[in-house]
Amino acid sequence: MDSSAFGVIRRLGDLLAVQVNSSPELFAGVEKAAAAVDRERAKKKTTNEGHGPRTPDLRPLPRVERDPLHVTPWDLLATFARATTLARQGRGRGLAEHWQGLKYCRAFAADRHGSLRRTDEGKAPELSYRAMQARELGRAFGLAVAERVLRERYPDCLISIVDAETVLLPGFARTKPAGTLGARPRPDFLLEVWRPGAASLVFVVTVNGNHQAVKPKTSASSRTTYRQLARGSERVERLHLGQRNETPTLMTSTEFLATAGVTVHLLHTRGGVELPVRPSSGAGSADVAIGRRALPYVDSVAIPTTRGAERHNAFLIPETEFSWFGRVVARAHAAGQLSLAGGGGTVGQYLIDEQGGKHFSETAFAGTASVHDAKVRFAKEQYVGTDQVFRINGTRVEAFSGMATDLYDLLAEGKVEEYLRRAYQRRKDWPEPDDIDDWGASSFRPDGTALAIRVVPKSASLGNRPPG
Repeated sequence: MDSSAFGVIRRLGDLLAVQVNSSPELFAGVEKAAAAVDRERAKKKTTNEGHGPRTPDLRPLPRVERDPLHVTPWDLLATFARATTLARQGRGRGLAEHWQGLKYCRAFAADRHGSLRRTDEGKAPELSYRAMQARELGRAFGLAVAERVLRERYPDCLISIVDAETVLLPGFARTKPAGTLGARPRPDFLLEVWRPGAASLVFVVTVNGNHQAVKPKTSASSRTTYRQLARGSERVERLHLGQRNETPTLMTSTEFLATAGVTVHLLHTRGGVELPVRPSSGAGSADVAIGRRALPYVDSVAIPTTRGAERHNAFLIPETEFSWFGRVVARAHAAGQLSLAGGGGTVGQYLIDEQGGKHFSETAFAGTASVHDAKVRFAKEQYVGTDQVFRINGTRVEAFSGMATDLYDLLAEGKVEEYLRRAYQRRKDWPEPDDIDDWGASSFRPDGTALAIRVVPKSASLGNRPPG
């Protein structure tokens, strides 16, 4: 295997197959694991704090949605980058959050069947980083498969990924510790399916990963993937829009050591709740800053039982607040897009303090101090964004993240609704990776964002790199 920087980047652009499992056998295994978890909790006399009911009506995907996902490793890392732009995990002091995935550039390769597997380097992270790798790559693979499912269901819509914590904080932030959700269980992400002038759908998503090597004698009750999905079923049950169980969900767990190659296991529930259409400008539109709410959490949801209704804690968005919540989601998406492009201080206009508004005004953080000073032309399209230079096996490499200049300008000026309309109108305008000759691997989304990586041209200097 070519270990040079050129070889590594070439493999990042190879189209590989990621296996997808969503079968009746998976559902049955999760049911057994959930029962085992309940027995363990009862034996330990664990309190219900941190635990709760599981979502009913859990089921496998329809057979037509279970095909392998064909994707490049760079697209997976780009998915992770786009999903984590607003993360505030502390690691961002030395590097903007969305560049954290660059450490996995050498982690993937194809097996002889064209399926994606981890390289020897990818299989051997330092012990203290195994959990982080499972968490981060679990997000990349899980979100990529979840997005594919929704794109096929709603081909005329765009899909926005927003961090669940970011959109819950304006309505549920605790006073102690200030500006957090505390340890209250919750899902990982929301995926909004939208198009201008129409109501949008919101899917509640959990994403996990694990390094378990499943053997023939591994029981269902001890299989990590089954237990992660059982726990995911509890976490999605902690967020409801309107009435209980009207919000559709997707739960994923990625096995990195599966026999068939990296495999994403997925279950889902159905639902039809919609966020209402917003005005195209002015009051009620996403152009206007959001206000805080004090929404119900404690005993907010009633669950019917044979003994009558029981109540449990959950993040409940009442139907009367759907319009407000739709604006929260849209503005969080706008902030994430700007952050991906190195928007710096412009990001904070879309976030209240609890969501990180102050964080994005502190120049101590690389993700906020970076500016959109990198301009790249992909095919005939001009992009503006930020870049990161690092080394692969001693060779200088640069990565670029950004968005189409016209879309960036709209968001920087606070014009969210116009940005959404323009992004939808232009969703089929963007380049394809095969159109790009001077970058090694690239990823373009219908929303106008782009991430690319290449070996720094020999003619470039640190202060005068070519625009692409």
